[in-house]
Amino acid sequence: MKYSVNIEVIYKELPFAERFAAAKRDGFDYVEIWDWESKDLNELKALCGQYGLEISCMGGDGPISLCDPAHGEEYLAYLRRSLKVAQEVGCKLLAVHSNELLPEPKQYAADLFPQYSDAEKTMAMYRSMAAIAPEAEQAGVTLCLEALNVETDHLGNFLRYTKDAAEIIRMVNSPNVKILYDAYHMYLNEGKIIETLRKYQDLIGCIHIADAPGRGEPGTGCINYRAVLQDLHDHGYDQMIAFELYPRNGSEAAMKAINEVRAGL
Repeated sequence: MKYSVNIEVIYKELPFAERFAAAKRDGFDYVEIWDWESKDLNELKALCGQYGLEISCMGGDGPISLCDPAHGEEYLAYLRRSLKVAQEVGCKLLAVHSNELLPEPKQYAADLFPQYSDAEKTMAMYRSMAAIAPEAEQAGVTLCLEALNVETDHLGNFLRYTKDAAEIIRMVNSPNVKILYDAYHMYLNEGKIIETLRKYQDLIGCIHIADAPGRGEPGTGCINYRAVLQDLHDHGYDQMIAFELYPRNGSEAAMKAINEVRAGL
């Protein structure tokens, strides 16, 4: 299994440019970022080259919602820019979401689109994903559709359940359109982490890990991540696993907890 660390939320006590060295020191070959627009792309490439790292995943969305039927072309235009940037910096995964997300700490979807039915929103997502899939395949980049929790962090977000992401991905039927399964979000929305991962493993391109409640490192909540990772290992999962969490007691303590759950796998 391949492991990545999200340097937007871990190592925040360090300047951004120093987080790459910290990730390499702690045994990672991959780092994850959120948006690319706020980054110096040349610096990103230089830092990855300097420390022998790859960017595992970054955000592909812009200020448009995938589930908005009225702005599908605008969404696709931004996603095409993200595909080009991903190629430029060597990133193989782009995270996409149903709704535009407001910056922290405003934890809710920017627009709920009450004028549209759930079916209209689902079909808008399908149309855009189906339209961009051949371009993603040509670019060698996988789009990973992520459902988010609506209990705590992303109130009003349309895509809430793994089964709904899977439905869209199966309709698109592309090897470069997958699920980003966030175990923290899905624990809050649907539970049954191990059962869900087994059921949809062939559709999953990346897994995010944070404990729940609280979104901290393993051991700060009630998810048995040692059991989750062991089950993934036993069932042959070989895609990306990214630690996207908010350290409760600093990055050093978070890294100790992370390394404990992945030791020996």
